[in-house]
Amino acid sequence: MDSADSFPVIVVSGMSGAGKSTALKVFEDLRFFCVDGLPASMLPRLVKLFKGNDITYRGLVLGMDLRQKNFVEEWSQTRNELVEKGINPALIFLESRLPELVRRFATTRRPHPLESKAIGLEQALEEEKIILNPLRNEADLIIDTTHFSIHDLRRKIQEKWVFLTEKGSGLRVHVMSFGFKYDVPTEADMVMDLRFLPNPYFEPELRPLSGKDKSILNYVLGKEPGSVFIDKYLNFLKYILPLYEEEGRYRLTLAMGCTGGRHRSVAVAETIYADLSSCGYSVSIEHKHIDLD
Repeated sequence: MDSADSFPVIVVSGMSGAGKSTALKVFEDLRFFCVDGLPASMLPRLVKLFKGNDITYRGLVLGMDLRQKNFVEEWSQTRNELVEKGINPALIFLESRLPELVRRFATTRRPHPLESKAIGLEQALEEEKIILNPLRNEADLIIDTTHFSIHDLRRKIQEKWVFLTEKGSGLRVHVMSFGFKYDVPTEADMVMDLRFLPNPYFEPELRPLSGKDKSILNYVLGKEPGSVFIDKYLNFLKYILPLYEEEGRYRLTLAMGCTGGRHRSVAVAETIYADLSSCGYSVSIEHKHIDLD
């Protein structure tokens, strides 16, 4: 699969218990449309449904395993059909060491697809390995997940397809203003109490305005302590956001709070939104209580 493809098609398969479901969650976080357990023969129809439509998904990912009868042969036919149509699907094959797979099945207490009264877990895994070997041989990416966390898996996927880490396509930051008198938003990952900043509420000519107005912005952040605070806080964010992204975080909500959620918190939130947007981050903004006070 060429990373320049406008709508990549990726198939995730491999050993049972090696992390297919986790890989699909990674792709979901990266805004891919993911389907698990769909027969391989249905993939061309699904691609036709999505390709050329104005949709928000970045690509299509299909999870396949031994639950589908004859899926190795079916996948080979499907891949040839897609290639004939000019679509080059990528195949990710996940595997893990046998003791780790046994441990994972013991933890989840789920049966292996090949287990039966005559075949135990280890024998089923060995048989599965033989069946899947042709699929492994044609894989575009083989990942051993024995010692992997979900963040390791995400990084490995992004190393293969660099376009997933292009500027503005990784961590999404949601900036929110609120008033403490109306409660702290439960969805906040980080809360900043701004009640130490000068309060425009006590200035009669400024009270009717909001933090979106330039006069409020100048009052709150135009001089110390506001000017020093916002400079240090923006530098702090630019230091920690890449660290969050490196650890696999895909969304972070920053909540800026003042007493009523109309002046100081709004001014700071708007400033953060503008600054991070100019740095290439995917940023959204919300003012929860701007019209309540």
